[in-house]
Amino acid sequence: MSTLNDKVAIVSGSGRGIGREIALKLASSGASVVINDIDAEPAKETVAAVEAAGGRAVACVGNVTDINFGERFVQTAVDSFGGLDIIVNNAGYTWDSVIQKMTDDQWDAIIDVHLKAPFRILRAAQPVIASAVKQAQAAGEPIPCRKVVNISSLAGTGGNAGQANYSSAKAGVTGLTKTLAKEWGRYNVTVNTVAFGLIKTRLTETPADGDGTIVMAGQQIKVGVNPNLLTTMEQMVPLGRAGTPADGAGAVYLFCLPESDYVSAQTLVCGGGFNF
Repeated sequence: MSTLNDKVAIVSGSGRGIGREIALKLASSGASVVINDIDAEPAKETVAAVEAAGGRAVACVGNVTDINFGERFVQTAVDSFGGLDIIVNNAGYTWDSVIQKMTDDQWDAIIDVHLKAPFRILRAAQPVIASAVKQAQAAGEPIPCRKVVNISSLAGTGGNAGQANYSSAKAGVTGLTKTLAKEWGRYNVTVNTVAFGLIKTRLTETPADGDGTIVMAGQQIKVGVNPNLLTTMEQMVPLGRAGTPADGAGAVYLFCLPESDYVSAQTLVCGGGFNF
């Protein structure tokens, strides 16, 4: 397939999990992709996977919450591939507590990664997109439809106990999406959100030893869902299973296709039929 030939995409958090599958999906359809992960090795592995399949990719390693990351991410696309057509704000993690036990650090860290980081990336992208549109107009050329896909969650559409920080950030993503759809419509940019339900990733699956943790914001954060609870959650999904990273990537891909060029400011729930 070559649906996205000549398109340039940046995908945050694409070294692993859903982000990796998004990057592979876009690359398999012809897009050149900038891969990001906080760790160098996963980013390099995803780049290698794209190249092994005949695609084009480069790595932009770094923490999306770093103050200058947005500019560096966008500039990597421009320097490596000559432009920017697709932005997928995917990077994130969870750090849960009931509100009376949640610290300011927990709140700030999750708001920063899920809401401030996409804001900064989009802010950095605006001059690049605006300049490209002006150049096309001056040359009398058609303005191609560019795409932004922000990642949210059912926690953002319906709330989730123990996730005041995450739910608030993801709800904020909806507001950011709807606002940018209005601001960037004049550039022929569609801005949409995919809200994931239960997707099996390293953040939901508990390792065999039962001790799943990641290190983020200088903290050891417990991840994984109790296997019995996970089974119960899957039974609540009308399709009868949790989603896979490839399922999540497919939903994002829908908003990147030319067939969705007149769809903007929308939230698509990728949850197997489950919704709050």
